[in-house]
Amino acid sequence: LITLVLLFASCKSGRPLPLLHRDLPARSGDRIIERMLVADTIHPRYYTAKANVDIDMGGSSRGFKAQVKSVRDSAAWISIVPALGIEVARILITTDSVKMLDKLHDQYFLGDSARTRKKFGLQPDLTLFQQALLGTAIGLDPQEKYRSDREDGQYVLTSKERRKFIRAAEDISPGDTLAHDRDMGERRLERTLRKAEEREAIVFRYWVEPESFRVTRVQIVDLVRDQTADVRYEERGGIEQAYLPIRIRITLSEPGRLASGLLEISRIDLDGPLQLNFKIPEKYEPMP
Repeated sequence: LITLVLLFASCKSGRPLPLLHRDLPARSGDRIIERMLVADTIHPRYYTAKANVDIDMGGSSRGFKAQVKSVRDSAAWISIVPALGIEVARILITTDSVKMLDKLHDQYFLGDSARTRKKFGLQPDLTLFQQALLGTAIGLDPQEKYRSDREDGQYVLTSKERRKFIRAAEDISPGDTLAHDRDMGERRLERTLRKAEEREAIVFRYWVEPESFRVTRVQIVDLVRDQTADVRYEERGGIEQAYLPIRIRITLSEPGRLASGLLEISRIDLDGPLQLNFKIPEKYEPMP
């Protein structure tokens, strides 16, 4: 439960995304990115919100409430509160460390990224976390070249890895969406993944709404580690929420493991400064 929150955390008010048009004019990747950059005008330093979170860890489901505070490029603070309204866990993620309080068992954890991955099996990424909260195109590099396509009434940008790497990314992802695509054979897929490891290949894909040019979905496939992160901004708020996401669905997958979470956001506040309080009580002991 905690490991998913470490990577991503982000009631319902505002308006749903506009209806998507099926017949879209062709646009180059450069032109789409240009329009995306014009639409991406919100870059707050501070972010505070409430969240209802539902998590499915391979058949085991849990729901809880959380308070999220974030200071851009500095830290993110998460307080987890179940139905009774009593805080049971607190997490502080910085650029290179994770701190956690388990208030149910009077325990704490302190560690860098490597130690956190060894302990929980996942490595937190502050930048990814903060970009997801703001509904941005996670990992997009405007200086790079991207393939442009159209799918289900949206524009799709794909990083310009070799075509067989993109096919491999599709084959190992939970959903296969490339039109008119045939899956690779097992042996060819293995050879492709070996070559991808030599290049440390990561495939990025972005789905872009054609009216506002805001991102609706981000998929990141790490071919070396056979891992996929799929972030979908299912609903954005209105002008009072600065058009930020208020409904986010996140899916993480790797061989033999699938985790998903649905986050419904409310009470978004972009004012600061913020206090990210984190103090370890004297009676607490290190997590085993």
